[in-house]
Amino acid sequence: MSNLSRRSVLSLGAALGLVSVAGTAPAWAWSPAGSMAGTGTGTDPWWVWDDEVDALVAGLIDTGQVPAVNTALKSWVNNGDPLPGGLPADLTAYLQQVNQLPSWADRDKLRLAADFNRRKDTYLFMLYGLGSGIMSTVIPREARSVYWSAGGANMQDRAAKTFTFGYDLSELTAFEPTGQFLVTANKTRLVHAAVRHLLPQSSHWEAVTNEQIPISNGDILVTFHSLGTFVHRKLLEWKVPMSAADEDAFLHMWQVAIHLLGVRDEFIPKTWADADAQSAQVLTPILAPTPEGRELAQDLLGLTAQIDLGVTRGFLNEFVRYVLSDAIGDWLGLPRDYAAATLIRTVWPAYIAFREGLIPVAPAEFYLFDQFVRAIAMLFLNKGTSPTSTPITIPTANRPGA
Repeated sequence: MSNLSRRSVLSLGAALGLVSVAGTAPAWAWSPAGSMAGTGTGTDPWWVWDDEVDALVAGLIDTGQVPAVNTALKSWVNNGDPLPGGLPADLTAYLQQVNQLPSWADRDKLRLAADFNRRKDTYLFMLYGLGSGIMSTVIPREARSVYWSAGGANMQDRAAKTFTFGYDLSELTAFEPTGQFLVTANKTRLVHAAVRHLLPQSSHWEAVTNEQIPISNGDILVTFHSLGTFVHRKLLEWKVPMSAADEDAFLHMWQVAIHLLGVRDEFIPKTWADADAQSAQVLTPILAPTPEGRELAQDLLGLTAQIDLGVTRGFLNEFVRYVLSDAIGDWLGLPRDYAAATLIRTVWPAYIAFREGLIPVAPAEFYLFDQFVRAIAMLFLNKGTSPTSTPITIPTANRPGA
């Protein structure tokens, strides 16, 4: 989108008093005093995008250069890899600039976060996969953007790429030269820029949203809260033992991650208390069902059900309800299985307590839950499809027919 048209969008939004999609996001009132920057400009994140990379990627799409760029980027995998040849000079210059940690990143905290991910991977896999993944389908802006973009037409591929992002972030070497998350984050940033250019060209997407440009800084913050903040809160709720240093490191990992996705430091929460306050403003009030979200949820649960989980589909549905809420389960039309619901609510807390050494005797259904957890973990570790890497590529079109 050109600078002129973007300014027009901002002017229109200001004139109408809009800050986001009607009914899905409240006015921005979170104080930047609670951010990594500690201060701010007063700018609303719902009207902040990623101008430099947006202009670059729009140019690549409009001039037909994306296939060649995707081919060149395929060999760029590890954080310490040199940028491949064959990229346009302006894209190379941009990636050289952003493919590094922010000045405030603490490598010791990032290493502790990696170790925390290893120690608590059982719960993280479950919460990211059956919690955050399904929650994304009741975030209206996210569900509609995913559905009408190219990824919505092939949810197995889309899920695999999402798992790749989570897997690379959770790896022990995620932020080291031999790790892959910096590269993965920057490739994801390129994809976001492409979607911002392409989706406004979709009449189908325009028909269901009041949003002129998708994936603003505000939208990325919402996604962060559906992942990091939600998971942290559930770990506390499930009484999973964590030290204060563990919790701080886990937050720091996410602070760095969303910075790498282009979120301004003035919007990134500094503490979990700040994150909870922001989440209560930008995530909780907007959760709602949409036709697109219900279809995506069924696709995602269908993909999960194809794996040998060792449990029934009713058990899977009830675990989603247990993690998210019965209200969300009802929105998504998940059939009830009251026997499974009772089993989960009774045994899961005991399963956690036994795994954490808090009780000496395993619950009677330990094997069932262990098999279920292992299957979800393998789905995550296999990045949704297979153990091979799923390349993140820049799209050149929206959902077919959109």
